Parts: sequence; structure tokens; C-alpha cells
Amino acid sequence: MTTPELRAQVINIYKELLFLGRNYPLGYDYYRTRLHKAFSSQAHLDNEEQIRKGIARAEFVKKGELSRYYLKRYRTLKQRYENR
Repeated sequence: MTTPELRAQVINIYKELLFLGRNYPLGYDYYRTRLHKAFSSQAHLDNEEQIRKGIARAEFVKKGELSRYYLKRYRTLKQRYENR
């Protein structure tokens, strides 16, 4: 059985990734189904070490999504100010 702390961490990172996926290039529905499938495939884990590794992998994905978001924002601002 997992600890409530780990369960809360998993739910939190899932919610954060869902929030970041709202601007995914292929659409939110595509992103959401893929994310759900990824988390569901790891639902059987009951070893705390494996769960922590999964959380670390999700944090890595979160960093990638954030960098994609910031790059898109940077390009948009650059385009707006170059055309003046």
C-alpha cells in the first residue's frame, strides 16, 4: 500500500501536467488521453521507490512542457516587437 503523501504527489503532478497541456500543439484531447494512458499504465506500482522514480520522470516531462510553453511565448513576443 502506498502512503497518502505519495498518492497526493502523483495526483498533484498529474493535475499540473493536465494544466500545462491546455496549449499542446496537437490539441488538449490528444494530450489528455496520452497522459491518462501513461499514468494508468503505472497504476499497478506499489513499491515506493518505483513510484518516486515515476514522479521524477513526470517532473522531467513537466520541465519539457514548461520549456515548450516559454519558447512559444518568447517567439510570440519577439514576432510582435520585430514587426514595429
